[in-house]
Amino acid sequence: MEWVRVGLSRLGLPWRLQRKSAAPVGVGFIVVAALTFFSRETRLDLKQSKDCHFPAIFNFGDSNSDTGAVSAAFGRVPFPNGITFFGRPSGRYCDGRLIVDFLAEELEMPYLSAYLDSIGANFRHGANYAASGTTIHLTDAQLYGAGFNPLSISVQLSQFEQFTARTRELYNQSKTSSMINTLPNPEDFSRAIYTVDIGQNDLHFALTTMKDKQVQAFISGIIDQFSWSIENLYRNGARAFWIHNTGPIGCLPFFVIPHPPKPGNTDQNGCIISYNQVAQQFNNELRARVSRLRDQLQDASIIYVDIYSAKYSLISNAKKYGFPLPLQSCCGKIGIVDCGYKEMVNGTEVHGDSCNDPSTYISWDGIHYTEAANKWVASKILDGSFSEPKVSIAEACQRLSPPP
Repeated sequence: MEWVRVGLSRLGLPWRLQRKSAAPVGVGFIVVAALTFFSRETRLDLKQSKDCHFPAIFNFGDSNSDTGAVSAAFGRVPFPNGITFFGRPSGRYCDGRLIVDFLAEELEMPYLSAYLDSIGANFRHGANYAASGTTIHLTDAQLYGAGFNPLSISVQLSQFEQFTARTRELYNQSKTSSMINTLPNPEDFSRAIYTVDIGQNDLHFALTTMKDKQVQAFISGIIDQFSWSIENLYRNGARAFWIHNTGPIGCLPFFVIPHPPKPGNTDQNGCIISYNQVAQQFNNELRARVSRLRDQLQDASIIYVDIYSAKYSLISNAKKYGFPLPLQSCCGKIGIVDCGYKEMVNGTEVHGDSCNDPSTYISWDGIHYTEAANKWVASKILDGSFSEPKVSIAEACQRLSPPP
């Protein structure tokens, strides 16, 4: 395998030598609900009932919902990330907002501060533990050597447990301390919504290092680990979960462009069939496990969202929705230079700049979606049409409310 330099935009880690075929991908599950057909320009306008609202969001995941953890821990995400909405790097691998940002807007909350970010962080309405390049599987030497972030979901859960314990300690010590003004009320932990956005890095690792039969066993193992994570959150007071499945990994330009699929392994949209089949296998097992968790945790509200179908619908109808090049990326040059960086190629300095109009692209950097694509997907997943059960984000807390 060829060794190449890859940067923060790909791995969520500092510059280092990594195997090209094992560079991780961020995507995964996120707690949300799903589908209504809006145009890209439609403003999201679902609102919570005055009698039912979530006071906080706690998010766990990878680069699809990382709002600054890796940037704070390993080095700032470079410009032009953030160019469309924030006008500066915001810790997100995107030109603007992520799906979790649109979710926060709909719940009328501030954007989530990254738990690891010590500058300007405010956790009054929740915290974000997601970190780019992370996995469900506990990061061992093989995963770390392949470039994956050690902040796996089990580490994120440990961070959450410490956060809840220290928050309660501070409230018990002094309710007049200025510090508690930036922390959630202890009772909010059981009233918050818990979103989970992780998993596709695990699938990428399996696809690039294992044989077909091994992949099946690996998927079953990470589903077990994921189930344990939900149970762990439940034991710590969580009651409202929004879990979305993994997206169509075989449609990411990061895979399609450098290594075009063999004849017969391409669907009508140009996506890699075998990769998407692995994603669908994972999703089927996840859906079945979520059903079991509902039976097991009967006083919890657990929503499963088919974000795979929402994203694939966008790719299938890309031109209709204003995205003429669905399998091309806006920022950087895949296999040559990462978004926001520069490389010497045959004696010439090549820059990973942004395209002129990110709003016409689905993919920002080959792995992550643009703000325009994230907004489109968010508009499809917030009303409950793609969720099981069909509950909108605004109605989710009502499922936990006792009958009158």
